[in-house]
Amino acid sequence: MFLKTFETVPVHPKLLITEMTIPGLTELQQRTKGTPEITVAVLDGVVDVNHPCFAGANLTRLPTLVRHQATTGQMSTHGTHIASLIFGQPDTERAGIAPHCRGLLAPVFSDDNRKLSQLDLARAIEQAAENGANVINISGGSLTDMGEAEDWLVRAVEMCRDRNILIVAAAGNDGCDCLHVPAALPAVLAVGATDTRGHPLDFSNWGETYQSQGILAPGENVIGAKPGGGTLAMSGTSFAAPIVTGVVALLLSLQVKRGETPNPQAVRDAILASAQPCQFAGTENGRKCLVGVLDIAGAVEKLTGEIMSESMETQAMVEASGCSCGGTPEPTVDPQKQAQTPEVVAAAVETPDNAVPSPEVTTAQTPINSTINQGTPMPEITPNPVTPSQSAEPAGGMVYAIGTLGYDFGTEARRDSFKQLMPAVTIENTQIPANPYDARQMVDYLGDNLYEAKSLIWTLNLELTPVYAIEPLGSFGSEVYAVLQQLLSGQVQAEDSEDYIERVSIPGRITGRTVRLFSGQVVPVIEPQSPRGLYGWRVNTLVSAALEAVGAELEGADEAQMRRTLSSFLNRIYYDLRNLGQTSQDRALNFAATNAFQAAQTFSEAVGAGMELDSINVSKSPFCRMDSDCWDVQLKFFDPENSRRAKKVFRFTIDVSDLIPVTLGEVRSWSSPY
Repeated sequence: MFLKTFETVPVHPKLLITEMTIPGLTELQQRTKGTPEITVAVLDGVVDVNHPCFAGANLTRLPTLVRHQATTGQMSTHGTHIASLIFGQPDTERAGIAPHCRGLLAPVFSDDNRKLSQLDLARAIEQAAENGANVINISGGSLTDMGEAEDWLVRAVEMCRDRNILIVAAAGNDGCDCLHVPAALPAVLAVGATDTRGHPLDFSNWGETYQSQGILAPGENVIGAKPGGGTLAMSGTSFAAPIVTGVVALLLSLQVKRGETPNPQAVRDAILASAQPCQFAGTENGRKCLVGVLDIAGAVEKLTGEIMSESMETQAMVEASGCSCGGTPEPTVDPQKQAQTPEVVAAAVETPDNAVPSPEVTTAQTPINSTINQGTPMPEITPNPVTPSQSAEPAGGMVYAIGTLGYDFGTEARRDSFKQLMPAVTIENTQIPANPYDARQMVDYLGDNLYEAKSLIWTLNLELTPVYAIEPLGSFGSEVYAVLQQLLSGQVQAEDSEDYIERVSIPGRITGRTVRLFSGQVVPVIEPQSPRGLYGWRVNTLVSAALEAVGAELEGADEAQMRRTLSSFLNRIYYDLRNLGQTSQDRALNFAATNAFQAAQTFSEAVGAGMELDSINVSKSPFCRMDSDCWDVQLKFFDPENSRRAKKVFRFTIDVSDLIPVTLGEVRSWSSPY
């Protein structure tokens, strides 16, 4: 399989985005050019914020695993171009669609050949959501058979849907009846690309899911800013997506101007409902039209009831072989050699002989290369050093995560130093060299030499995937290392041992630093402040302790059934609802699992009435203390033998404003027919 490529095309330096042949855009921009109350996040390459088109723009770079500054490399070029389509300031060489909106720049594609995983993409989505994004642009994706994605990404997208945050994602440039994620995930707005006449480009994907949630927008020879100054033309669904994102931002800003609460999902629905038929509608190639072509006037009417004069039905699309941004016609370039969207793919991609390898988004731990066919050679990539002020996480970034402990050496030299220092072991009267990968041997070695714990990279893992590095610092650092050694010791015990540990909880602050593991994976560093909140348990032991804590309430309840129900609650959080513990609601959910005693109190009443656990939901609590961050964990129970019986809902409130969450008030309950 070959990825589609793009070529750079020289353009006139004064071409403006407002000259694009998109009916309705000029009139909509006369009503609003955006408002700081609407926040747009761009998850892409590093953006050259020093480009003249961004002078005066309200942009904030979020700290991510991509740490370098903008270069002239492929991904910085990609990110700068896309950001300029949205945030380029008026009366500059690259005026954007929504220049007055607030922008969040979250670099996920790197110029230094670092591979991006769906896990890390999910991190960035959650980070954008936590920083107030209303709409998120993702000009990249992973080729998928049926729209499936790793659960990290699925949960991040679901969280955005639940918070009414709209994700706009490129449909992909494979030129087939196929799908990309996140574009194909529910509630996402997928964007395909059209040429200068409004006809679907040959390389724009048209998979089944896109027939109900995909829109077409200009994607051929789109003019955007390039790192270092100036502009260039690029083609692909990557560049159609930010056009739609910019229009979404304007429609949300229009809602604000009208005194309404901005509603991203309502904007999505209006865009899809107002889409106009494309050239192939009603033919055998009709699926290439997706839902239809973007119609700004129609979307405004659907959303507000107002009728705009400039609509697709009254203004003919410009038919020319030149730039879709208007102005001087540009040379025609084979679109199959132009399309370029950072890809998230599960398998390695073949690289043609004339191609330059470049970094791509991959599924977790799966390296791949993409290709880029250049019209003119690009300068050698020379990443600039990142200063701490640019890479540090804002104060207060907190994590409360559940998983298992692991350790890593980072380098062969560090691994070999442990192998050299650890004592040999005797097996069946034969002495053999120490194996630093044997956790049992490592536990014994650290027990005698605790100071060596600092020389390891401690990790918190979800299943077999490291998600954080744990680095205790400060006056309580040695105490935290001692607890980590004890928890690791419990993990290596036999499962029937009373000392066996199945899960651990780790509270900590995000430092903004990253470390590279021996595998090459880069993970963020969290810093526990003290041993407080570091717990280890196994499900059966936690269940027994919880039942003992509410023993007086167990009268009349089936203890065996209660054990099954409480175990189901914990295991669903560990597996079905596993998360990074970064967002407020995930921290509340994880604390609910750690503090299972309160859940047991809830179960005693429901199980005593013959009911079983149906669902677990977390929502923002309407009741909270001043300057706190409170979330309601709701447990819904049903009667498996009587479907007509009302469901029972139990709610307890958790305040996650501190590093260690706390529960507030009493458990509340009510009956619900749904």
